[in-house]
Amino acid sequence: MAQYVFAVDLGGTTVKLGLFDSEGNVLDKWEIITRKENGGEQILPDIAKSIADKIGEKQISKEDIIGVGIGVPGPVDSKGTIYKAANLGWGVFNVSEKLGELTNLPVKTGNDANVAALGEMWKGGGQGYSSIVAVTLGTGVGGGVIIEGRLVAGATGAGGEIGHIHVEDNELISCGCGNKGCLEQYASATGITRLANERLKQDDMPSVLREGEVSAKAVFDAVKAGDRLAVEVAEIFGMYLGKGLATVACVVNPEAFVIGGGVSKAGEVLFDFIEKNYKKYVFHGAKDAKFCLATLGNDAGIYGAAKLVLE
Repeated sequence: MAQYVFAVDLGGTTVKLGLFDSEGNVLDKWEIITRKENGGEQILPDIAKSIADKIGEKQISKEDIIGVGIGVPGPVDSKGTIYKAANLGWGVFNVSEKLGELTNLPVKTGNDANVAALGEMWKGGGQGYSSIVAVTLGTGVGGGVIIEGRLVAGATGAGGEIGHIHVEDNELISCGCGNKGCLEQYASATGITRLANERLKQDDMPSVLREGEVSAKAVFDAVKAGDRLAVEVAEIFGMYLGKGLATVACVVNPEAFVIGGGVSKAGEVLFDFIEKNYKKYVFHGAKDAKFCLATLGNDAGIYGAAKLVLE
């Protein structure tokens, strides 16, 4: 008898949902809007309704559903309690219990970056490894740590928050978290854009970056075209990220780093700047970690959410 899993990747703008079979094959995927008004009170009811609609559409019996997995943008403990999700307006409550009541199904909850890491290890760029650190270079820098096949979430789910490793003492601008000098301020898409704009102001060095809108994509497109100023910016990015990941490796000693998020679309050229700095700063016992590109893209979250349930 076929069995099914519903997977949910809750983002600040949209909720991605997937229907999987017990072998981990995606049978259907769709999206709904994340309604954040009134402290995000409609988000879980909307998800529950979307799942109920899909159960009806596919004529699935509830007895054949193993459960629901959900990745949420905030620290989550092993029992499913989220410790605030500022960009959703959520405080502290148990997501697994609440969504379980709404769907009448077993629910497992994890942090979105950790869940995406699980997806990449299971069906993506981290296949073949059992100890990885997934690094998401997007608007911010997220991370997920998996050691011997198990997510390392920590006491309050803040494990893997590698974007907030302190890498610069002389920073004057605050990170979104309130601290100054976080890795996220230099290695995210917004961080790379900021580094480029600061470099452009320093002198009149010619660069294609002076001709259009500056973005992380524009920087790495310029790097590939041999633009000297863009290469300088990429070197600074690589120094901070290589040093940050070397710090991570001294704690968890992964077999591989799987790099994803929007910035990873630049491809293997990223590794030219990250790996040499990683090797420069890392403890010798962790020097041989591999660097791989994530392959699941925006689907990493739903794959990981399905895996939460199928573990």
